[in-house]
Amino acid sequence: MTENTHSFGDGRLAASVHAKGAELCALRAGGRDLLWGGGAPWQRQSPVLFPIVGRLVDDTAWVEGRPYRMTQHGFARDCTFRWLARDETGCRLELVDTDETRKMFPFAFSLVIEYRIEQGTLSVRYCVTNPDSARVLPASLGAHPAFIWPLAPDVPKNRHVITFDAPEPAPIRRLQGGLLLPEALPTPIKGHTLALDEALFAPDALILDQLASHGLTYGIPDGPGLRLAWEGFPYLGLWMKPGGDFLCIEPWHGIASPVGFSGEFSARPGVFHLQPGQEWRAGWQVGCI
Repeated sequence: MTENTHSFGDGRLAASVHAKGAELCALRAGGRDLLWGGGAPWQRQSPVLFPIVGRLVDDTAWVEGRPYRMTQHGFARDCTFRWLARDETGCRLELVDTDETRKMFPFAFSLVIEYRIEQGTLSVRYCVTNPDSARVLPASLGAHPAFIWPLAPDVPKNRHVITFDAPEPAPIRRLQGGLLLPEALPTPIKGHTLALDEALFAPDALILDQLASHGLTYGIPDGPGLRLAWEGFPYLGLWMKPGGDFLCIEPWHGIASPVGFSGEFSARPGVFHLQPGQEWRAGWQVGCI
């Protein structure tokens, strides 16, 4: 344990979290890394996306007719959270608004994230609270964990599959310049199954905005795999960057602004709206199978 990083586990699964960004920075089972280690071509590992998911048109949020500059995925991933609790099986961290955050996002907020490992499963819980006494808080939040791909050495990436809990026949969405294209496209998912290949991600992320499932498995048929489940997230993004040995499986409550969107921040797709004193909660879990 250090001031900047906390490590924890239960003997079956081990993890580490940084204070900067409250970012999961290691996940291991049986001496095997499950989380991307960072570095070229993508330096991050599991950033927290808040108070936006994706990009704003011109990197600008319009609030009550005033522009506020905020870059892709928001600022939480670059802020240092304060530790609320740390022990041998997890930790809890908080980020609140400051003079600097209000230059980008003129709202009061509290974002608390809790990491906990129990019975070989990592659970990540989020709680956003609106502490303002009069003003509604509009925001989005997303997870962005990058898991090792391939999961086993000497196994081709294209032997990996994602198997969703429910059939996913709905069309998918794509991005252009980080913004949501208007047209929906036929899904590459066949029933419950997505056969993974790097070519899927050449046009950027694959986005499920009519998600039926609340969980999936990712792995090699008859080989190692991961089980993920989530609650409170209506969207899912899948992404990798060419040249990277990782696959991001990203539960979201929010989505990039549509191409040409010119409305108020609070009218963006996927934004939740918290009345004064109200909370929003969501979470996800991952473990080996």
